[in-house]
Amino acid sequence: MRPVVLLPSLGRPRTDFDELVAALVATGREALAVDLPGVGEAADRPVGADLHAIAADVAGRLDRLGTPFHLVGHAFGNRVARCLACDRPDAVASLTLLGCGGKIAGDDEARSALIECFRETPGSLGHRRAVATAFFAPGNPVPPSWGTGWWRDAAVAQGRATEATPLDDWWVPPDPVPVLAVVGREDRISPPVNAADLVASVGDRGRLVVVGDAGHALLPEQPEAVATALLELLSRIDP
Repeated sequence: MRPVVLLPSLGRPRTDFDELVAALVATGREALAVDLPGVGEAADRPVGADLHAIAADVAGRLDRLGTPFHLVGHAFGNRVARCLACDRPDAVASLTLLGCGGKIAGDDEARSALIECFRETPGSLGHRRAVATAFFAPGNPVPPSWGTGWWRDAAVAQGRATEATPLDDWWVPPDPVPVLAVVGREDRISPPVNAADLVASVGDRGRLVVVGDAGHALLPEQPEAVATALLELLSRIDP
């Protein structure tokens, strides 16, 4: 079975995938969550000027795998994943996109809250409120792990890299890469219509899963639903 590589969200660490990695490993699969440049174990790696540069950095660190891998990207990580698939289709066996956006922006309150997640002091009341507004569906608790791990400088640089990259460079993954888009119904940062548009554009090789009671965070809100959708895709490609 080919390995599964997971790329985290804007300015967030690979530990966001701990629960999903555990679910994959429990089925006998190899799973590797990777910090993006400027974050965590890759904090000393410069954030590239555009998504192509970030994707190339990630691909360079994964060439040692020596085989096409299944690629999972959450939020900003989904943009890097799609760009990597476009630039290196030989390296990607499938794409799973969590909380994917890019065309239709979220509402103003949620977008402002996302900025505040990196401005407010982690652990403060203002920070908890910003995280809840931007990332979580109403009423869903914010886990302690989301009170830390906010890499502000990396997030700013990653945002600039996104702005520097034309949407057409990464929006549609190339044939014949299978695409699974999993989104929270209450996602206010990346409204589900983005994922629906993407899946429609790739035709029969795309599948859309809309998860209820979940926002942009998705992973800590509905871990079982995310794992089930991903494992179903992997089982079809790598039984």
